[in-house]
Amino acid sequence: MNTTLRRLSTVAMAMFLALMVSTTWIQFVTAGELNEDPRNFRNIYSELGRDRGPIVVGGEPIVTSEEVDDDYKYQRVYSGGDAGAASVYAPLTGFFAVTGTYTGLERFANGYLGGEDDSLWLDRLQNLITGEEAQGSSVELTIDPKVQQAAWDALGDYTGAAVALDPKTGAILAMVSKPSFDPNSIAVHSAGDATAAYNELLNQKPRVNSEDGEVRRSTYGPTINRTINATYPPGSAFKLLTSAAAIEYNGVTPDSEIPAEVVYQLPGTTGPNGQVGNFGGETCDPSGKMTLKRALAISCNTAFLDLANEVGKDGMQRMFKDFGFNESIDVPMTTTIGAYPGLIGGDEDDDSAARISLSGIGQGSVRMTPLQVAMISAAVANDGDLMEPYLIQSVRDSDLELVSQTKPSRYKSPFSSSTADALTEMMVEVVNDGSGEGAQIQGVQVAGKTGTAEDNPRSPTLWFTSFAPTDDPQVAVAVVLENGGQSTNETTGGALAAPIARQIMQAAISR
Repeated sequence: MNTTLRRLSTVAMAMFLALMVSTTWIQFVTAGELNEDPRNFRNIYSELGRDRGPIVVGGEPIVTSEEVDDDYKYQRVYSGGDAGAASVYAPLTGFFAVTGTYTGLERFANGYLGGEDDSLWLDRLQNLITGEEAQGSSVELTIDPKVQQAAWDALGDYTGAAVALDPKTGAILAMVSKPSFDPNSIAVHSAGDATAAYNELLNQKPRVNSEDGEVRRSTYGPTINRTINATYPPGSAFKLLTSAAAIEYNGVTPDSEIPAEVVYQLPGTTGPNGQVGNFGGETCDPSGKMTLKRALAISCNTAFLDLANEVGKDGMQRMFKDFGFNESIDVPMTTTIGAYPGLIGGDEDDDSAARISLSGIGQGSVRMTPLQVAMISAAVANDGDLMEPYLIQSVRDSDLELVSQTKPSRYKSPFSSSTADALTEMMVEVVNDGSGEGAQIQGVQVAGKTGTAEDNPRSPTLWFTSFAPTDDPQVAVAVVLENGGQSTNETTGGALAAPIARQIMQAAISR
């Protein structure tokens, strides 16, 4: 072979090699990235041109795909319209848009709904052999429609959220976030209209109360699922965690007497700027001390400021982490982590004694989601074992054959059963003869805790968390009313949030 032929063959081989490398790179290395690129309309046509599986609640589909005569072949339909089930379920179902944007279950259960999950390989193989059109699987939720509707109705016109769990399994029975939206407005087959509808929702930040009289808007819009992705100062609801740490690590009991002064001076501070008092400037007890049980029942701030200081940074941080509040959970949507001084999400550089003390009443840099607050009550209800929250009960293929079913699993064990018993005793006192009397249910023993969290300059955010019945817990609940109160006894968590929780618990117990 002469020199010219050798050079020509070398060039040809190099070109073939470059072609092979380029093709391999596109088809294998970057295939996933290209498929997920929102500009890849071929992928969007493929996704919407498939009979996507339904999302099912209580045996009835709340999201379906209907055949239509256009390039997309199928239209995603969210049941009930703006005034019905679409609003009730929208923050958890999310939406599937032609722009390539999809949220909520439509995103996090996409593998099942689109028929592409690894567990559906046999179905895909059969479709390949028979030439039949691929179909998605149905996703059946743990949501109880009766409990969901009760939570929706009870929240009324408040901006806020409510979540209900089965404390024995972790199954999510209700997940309501307000304000809500109509996914049908985004699921249209016009990219321009879908984008316009979505952008309009992003700008709809509801007005919330403010102590200074200024017009203020919520941090979160209607597309945010407030139960798992919005964080708020938990206020006095956090006193349950402070109590758990004191009982578990410091040997305190419900009957232990603890300091309860009129005003508490935060450690390391001097003067009035470091002084914290009780709600409305009230005195917890003329003697300046009281039992832990009674302090929780009337939600005495100064007692829990001192208690958190006694537990200390290590103990308070440990209990927060033992609950897993510094971690995300896939329910399957990914939850937002909580915030605590010295930990990721909180004031990482400020875990001073003053900050730890202030955290004892759920103030300062402490932030939690409603799901996390419900998990505190669920752990107490389940003897100290916290079950992992989940939203998908089962998945069935297009032939209704069972593909997968969620098995309840323990997530964390933040404290002992004896600590759970002590907390239950104290939470019962809150409802029977304390700040949570609005949650009482005739003939049913309820355990609960109120919260009225300062969120300056906005009005207080109101909380109530609870479980019932105490002898055989069926439901654990958390309710939050975003900046829904004022600094008066008539607009506290006990006055406004507790009755909402009561209605949710009644619906769950009567199932």
